[in-house]
Formats: sequence, structure tokens, C-alpha cells
Amino acid sequence: MQPQPLIAVRDVEASSRWYQYVLGCESGHGGAEYERIIYQGKLILQLHHWDVHEHPHLGDPHAKKHGNGTVLWFQTDEFDQTLVRINSTTAEILEEPKVNPNAGHREIWLKDPDGYVVVIAGPYGDIRTEISD
Repeated sequence: MQPQPLIAVRDVEASSRWYQYVLGCESGHGGAEYERIIYQGKLILQLHHWDVHEHPHLGDPHAKKHGNGTVLWFQTDEFDQTLVRINSTTAEILEEPKVNPNAGHREIWLKDPDGYVVVIAGPYGDIRTEISD
């Protein structure tokens, strides 16, 4: 089984550009209605316009918070390069880069253009933390 998350967005092309840039990915489909975000040949995220293809279960585009309780979590081996890209955008950063001592990795929390919470983390154990008594 392979996860293939799909989120509904206002502007597929703008969201595609944002995810491609921030995550260092590429377009796998393109267009105003639907997009596939690809990293190293693998699908990592699908973007779908709210009002096309008559998918009644995508949710309500007029609801105030999209994805409440859902976090789009991406792991990268290129955390430092990703931070450079994020810092050159106007993305709303929810939590600055920090070390998660439980996972032993760095992570940053931000919002995408539609308000979805996105976390980008280094691999588990990439930062060794010392616990002192």
C-alpha cells in the first residue's frame, strides 16, 4: 500500500508552485484542476481544486479552517536547503526550526497558501541530543 494524500485547494497552480519550491519537488501532472507533486519519481501529494469534477466529499471550501486536525508531514534529508527555500517565501511559520528531542531530528511547522499545517522534518535520529540528569 502507498499513501497518496490529496488536499483541496483554491488555486491548484499556485499551490503547486509553492509545494514544488518549498519541498524541492516537481509537477507530475499540471493544470488548473488537479496536480501531482512528485519527489524523486514518487507521488508525495495530490492537489485538487475545490469546485471541479463533482467530488462532494472533498469538504466545504467556505469552511473557515481546512484540514483541522490534519498535518501534512514531510521528511527530508535536505533540511538545511529546505529552510533556505522556506525563508525566501512569505510562508507563515508556526514554529521556527527546532530540535524534537523525542525523534532526535529538526523540524519546522508552517502553513501552506490554503492554511493547511505543513511540517518538514529531518530524518529520525539526525540530531543527537544529550539528556542530562
